Formats: sequence, structure tokens, C-alpha cells
Amino acid sequence: MTEESHRSPMGPAGADAGQGLWQACVEQLAQDLPEQQFNTWIKPLVAQVAEDFSKVTLLVGNRFKLDWIRAQYAGRIAALLESIYGQSVTLELALAQREAVARTYIRPATTPAATPSDAPNHSSDEAPAGAFRTRLNPALTFETLVEGTANRMARSAAMHVAGMPGHLYNPLFIYGGVGLGKTHLVHAVGNKLLADRPDAKVLYIHAEQFVSDVVKAYQRRTFDEFKERYHSLDLLLIDDVQFFANKDRTQEEFFNAFEALLAKKSHIVMTSDTYPKGLANIHERLVSRFDSGLTVAIEPPELEMRVAILINKARAESTEMPEEVAFFVAKNVRSNVRELEGALRKILAYSRFNQKEISIQLAREALRDLLSIQNRQISVENIQKTVADYYKIKVADMYSKKRPASIARPRQIAMYLAKELTQKSLPEIGELFGGRDHTTVLHAVRKISGERQQLTELNQQLHVLEQTLKG
Repeated sequence: MTEESHRSPMGPAGADAGQGLWQACVEQLAQDLPEQQFNTWIKPLVAQVAEDFSKVTLLVGNRFKLDWIRAQYAGRIAALLESIYGQSVTLELALAQREAVARTYIRPATTPAATPSDAPNHSSDEAPAGAFRTRLNPALTFETLVEGTANRMARSAAMHVAGMPGHLYNPLFIYGGVGLGKTHLVHAVGNKLLADRPDAKVLYIHAEQFVSDVVKAYQRRTFDEFKERYHSLDLLLIDDVQFFANKDRTQEEFFNAFEALLAKKSHIVMTSDTYPKGLANIHERLVSRFDSGLTVAIEPPELEMRVAILINKARAESTEMPEEVAFFVAKNVRSNVRELEGALRKILAYSRFNQKEISIQLAREALRDLLSIQNRQISVENIQKTVADYYKIKVADMYSKKRPASIARPRQIAMYLAKELTQKSLPEIGELFGGRDHTTVLHAVRKISGERQQLTELNQQLHVLEQTLKG
């Protein structure tokens, strides 16, 4: 960010300016984190900002959430606040009810706290006794989902399932990269079925919530209740099944639930970031079940679809976005729907804060950081050369079939940087790395992204490479 952009969210001093600092931080986190994690952990936080911006106190609903946010997100939040404000900011976490400060952060945490192998990455509030919660978002319907060639087959299959659950395409397995609309699609299935059959037992969960429920059932010896809940459903919608990796107990219980639901002709719809046989550390018998129905992909949206998404989402915010502005943004933000939404939020916030009409010039100002990176025109070829030089391997090794760790590791790092620093699609990147499949690139991006959060040395190496490439 430029110094000017650091200060742009602040505006005039006072409470509104303090909330501007926190809002700018939230908007960045919304782009960086998976939607489910953001909605579960970040969105509910209430911020109290000191008048001089020297301290931000985040109020958290309960002790479990406070401990998890402290371990997983506090370091990142502290670093973001400091980056946006341009000066040191103290971050505190407090329980909302008692407002008792739990811990102070001045610098980002370097290593997240260790967690049990089957521990959840997010949780949700318990349902009232006797109530059945679908966990569906009623706003995510087929009507609000923009259709295009990127999602047409997946949307058609999902509509078929919603209209005739328990018949064809069971299970329905939808895969694709982050932020392409998989979650919207599964919610749409549930909402359509409930509209047709209000008495149907429908449940939407993220895979990590299922993990959490398994852990609780073991701890509390409540497996009868667990099985009654999951085995009695008419429709189970489950997001991001790749999170079952290396969780043996969870995989066993999901296999049992899967078999029970299919036996009673209930329907299962799942999402993942890769196709079934591309899943790592998932039991073979479970992978074969995932692959036994219909598997469909969602691709990154094409230009016309991106334009339609921007116009529709702006309208949902009671704002009309001129078509020429939507085309300008769509041409510059090409990777996924979530980044489009992030760009739109920046434009709307910038427009409201400065009390200016939305125009191409305003969009250019609001997105100047994003555009400045693109204007440097970082190429995949340059990334390959820079990474090869850094790790002392040959550039040719980047697209060769050699697989020793001394070559495979830098190659994965180069793929990760190509996804982060260019607008190339996964298939395009794969082609530039010796004609590799897009799932190979996706695996590399996931692996390096995850390890970056945990390995300080890798994070430092990536930081050096990024600064070298950005100039």
C-alpha cells in the first residue's frame, strides 16, 4: 500500500474514523480468508478503537472463540492494522460479556498454536434444545446465482438434485478453486428443496463443523444423538471435504453417515477444491464413494459473467454500477468471485467515504494497489527465473518432469507465486510449467499457502521473492 492508501480509511478523527480502520482491516480479511472461516470468526467481532488509533480491542462472544482467534488470527489482524494505519497498533482480545482483556498483541504471532488432529477450524453456536437448524443462508438461491459457462453444468446438476433428491447424481460432488461460488450453489440446493418441501430435514455444514461434532461426540459419549442427527437427514450439504484429510475418526463417521443416507435414498451434495481422486490423505473407500455419483467442476468466471456478477452484487447493495465501470473492474480482477466482491466493497466504501459518484476514475483510485501490482506486469517466466536463481536450480527444471525435492519444492513455490502475483488461470500456469494439469498447480498453491502460515523461514523466503519480483 502507498502511504496515501494507509490513511484513506481514516478520514476525520473520532469514532467513525476508528471504525474506518477496523472496516478496512475486515475488508482485507474477507479477501484473504475462505468465506466460511471469515463469516464464523471475523464477521461477528466488535471492535473498540482508541481515539488515537494506538489500541484496538476486539470483543469476542465466548472463551472458546477467544482462544481460537488468539491462536489462529490475532497475528494476522495485528499486522494488517499496523499496515493500514502505518504505525504500531496494540491489539487486545476481550470477552464481550465481561470485557476482560485476555491477551495483548503488538506484533504478529509467528507460529499458530498446536491443535488436536481432529480439532475444528471454526464452530457455530449451538441450536436451542429441540430445534433443528438447517444452517442455510436464505439469500443464496438459484435466482441470485449468476449463470455462465463457468458454472452452467454444475448449476444444472444442482437444480436437478433440488427438484428430485435421492435419485440421479447421488452424491453430487462439486469442485473448483477458492471463491468460485461452490458454497452459493449448495445453499441454493437446500433452499430450493425447503421451498418445495418445508418439512424436509436439510443440513448445511462446513466439513470442519462435522469434525467438531465428531470430537464432541467422542468427548461427551453422545454418539447416539450424533447418529440420530446425521443419519436422519433428507439432504446433507457439506463444504470443503478436503478438510477430512488425516482425520481418521472423522472419515470413519462420515463413511457411516454416507452409507446410512444413501440407504434411505437421502441426497448428499459435497464441495472440494479438487476432484475426488485428487484428494490427499482421504481413505480410498471414501474417495470411491465421492466418485460414485456425478462430479462437476466450477471454473473461474469469464468476462461477461464477471460483469454481471458485479452489477448484480452492487444492486444488492442498493447501488447502481455503470456498465463501463463493471467492465473496467472485470478486466482487472479475473481470478474468482470473492476477489470481485472484495474489489466491489473497496469501490463502494471509497465512493461513500469520499461522497463521489462511481466512475472508472473512482474505481481506478479505489483499486490503485491492485492495479499498481498488475501494471508491473510480473510474468510467470520472470517468476520461474527468479525462483530458480534463488534456489540455485536451472530454469529448465521448472517445466521438466524431474521430481526430487530439491527441484519439486522450488517448482511448487514458483507455481504459488504465479497464482498470487499474476492473473493467469490455473490451467494457464500449468501449461507454462511443462503442460502440467491445473490440479497439480492447485495442490502446490494449497500446500505452500498452508505452510507459509506455519513456517517462519518459508514465509521469509517468500517475502524476499515477492519483493524482488515487485521491484
